Amino acid sequence: MTARETREPDISVTIAGVKLRSPVIAASGTFGFGADYEGLLDIASLGAICTKGLTLHARAGNTGQRIHETPAGMMNSIGLENPGIPVFLERELPRMRALGPAIIANLSGSTLEEYSGGARLLDVSGIDMIEINISCPNVESGGMAFGLCPADAAAVTRHVRQAAPGKPLMVKLSPNAPDLAAVAQACVSAGADAISLVNTFKAAAIDIAKRAPVFANVSAGLSGPCIRPIALRMVWELFDVVDVPIVGMGGIACASDALEFLLAGAAAVQVGSATFAHPPAMNEIAAGIKDYIGERGFSCIKELSIR
Repeated sequence: MTARETREPDISVTIAGVKLRSPVIAASGTFGFGADYEGLLDIASLGAICTKGLTLHARAGNTGQRIHETPAGMMNSIGLENPGIPVFLERELPRMRALGPAIIANLSGSTLEEYSGGARLLDVSGIDMIEINISCPNVESGGMAFGLCPADAAAVTRHVRQAAPGKPLMVKLSPNAPDLAAVAQACVSAGADAISLVNTFKAAAIDIAKRAPVFANVSAGLSGPCIRPIALRMVWELFDVVDVPIVGMGGIACASDALEFLLAGAAAVQVGSATFAHPPAMNEIAAGIKDYIGERGFSCIKELSIR
């Protein structure tokens, strides 16, 4: 048996200079700030935790029903409920740091000033990376999401880059953009160090008993296994468009799902909805990736690439 065959596979990855012990990341909005899942899985072995969406000031979130199950997926209309960045830094960040994984702060806002103000606070904090959520409504442009327009997406990225020069920036793209490649290129040109995709798809549901929309806002975000093939296609296509690391997500529930994204060119993956149904899913996905690498005689994640 050769040294290559006996060496323990290395599943660590480095994204924008931040080393993660695993390519499996807890997706924003599905893992809270981590502490609620203690005892349900080995949190310390995760690559990173993306915080729930954070805004400069606290938000109460949407009224009415917030979660709705749909075949092979789920819909949500949470509305960015969060305590605000100052409270997060004071109360939640110390507990997150003690959990072990890298910390990625998901930054949201409705104006460029909100993004900048939040970024300045995060820049001098103990987080490892900022993930910019550009699926938020731009109130100054009539409510259209920043991520639908390349110019708006670039403006957010540029403002955050200037306000947080000390932190790596990852931009989370909306799959609802008419020209996703143009948005991705605009974000990279404006200073993004990495791209994550996809966020949820815009969808709707009707309660036929009540003869009314399920959600107060009518539309909501669709996630889960039903979106995985579309998300995978988008990751594959963007690999040839941008020259920064891509973190893929969208319906990943098992190791084979994650491996598809890694083979498509993703440097790491985020797991969201699967954690609700089966909290240890991320640990099992990481173990499956490690087994796949070892069984094929590879030594690290990079050797998996077929791109």
